[in-house]
Amino acid sequence: MENILAVLTQEFFYAMIRMASPIILAAMGEVMLERAGIFNLGLEGMMLFGAFFAVLGSFLFHSAWAGVALAMMVGVLLGLLFGWAVISIRANQAVTGTAINILALGMTSMLARMIWGVMDVPLSVSSIDVFAIPLLHKMPLLGYVLFQHSPLVYLAYLSVPLAAFVLYRTSWGLKIRAIGEHPKAAETMGIHVLRWKYAMAIIAGSCATLAGSILSLSFMNLFVDNISAGRGFMAVVSVILGQWNPWGIAMGGLIFGFGNALQMRLQSFGIPIPTDLLLIFPIFLALIVVLISKGSSAARPSALAKPYYKE
Repeated sequence: MENILAVLTQEFFYAMIRMASPIILAAMGEVMLERAGIFNLGLEGMMLFGAFFAVLGSFLFHSAWAGVALAMMVGVLLGLLFGWAVISIRANQAVTGTAINILALGMTSMLARMIWGVMDVPLSVSSIDVFAIPLLHKMPLLGYVLFQHSPLVYLAYLSVPLAAFVLYRTSWGLKIRAIGEHPKAAETMGIHVLRWKYAMAIIAGSCATLAGSILSLSFMNLFVDNISAGRGFMAVVSVILGQWNPWGIAMGGLIFGFGNALQMRLQSFGIPIPTDLLLIFPIFLALIVVLISKGSSAARPSALAKPYYKE
């Protein structure tokens, strides 16, 4: 019990909130896309691209926010590319997403070496500083855990009520959900299905690359190979675990944030467990979550991953 209490400190819960933020932000974009009937397995690669181009933008323009802007522009382009492949030419959605993951893993590593060369220590760039929310950060216990983070972390959590509001309280959300359930019926009601699908692909790409910029500019101030470390897949799993509801998805993201924070904390305590096993703990947790949630797909959009043929 003493060992457990030694792990579950303020610093642990601070890390959990922080580590969950990129997963939640990427998942919010993914749920908008899946509600429109498209499954994007390429979140991992998009996050990796976002992390790289955020650092590149910060390096070129000497501004972390310029890096964030560049990452989001790349996200728009990736969303358009993915949308063109799965919407216009109706490529297999899972295969297309996997291709983006493979491309990102190789391309970011190659570009980093081409631009900065091979270095023993990765290049450091301008990062996004922590912003303590006035007054709230002085609250006992919760002040440090919740209100002393990067602005991008706050943005990730603000995206949850925003996504819920758009999906369930606006006509836009009604159109998105209608497209994901019965696109042909939505088309007969005057909804431009293809246009909305493209819009959701752009939003998903932008959220994923913005989540990647959290990893490289908020958590650190550098880029390393495979910095996303499976978080894109965790975001996809969070959508399924949360039953395509933003609030449930946020809880799923916090579960994976807990797993990431726990493996980091156990490493710092020097517990005699091989480091490699600790590093795969969050992925193992994702597998367990998938197995537990197997079959619970009542909220799954009916037209998810099905190509749409306009008549």
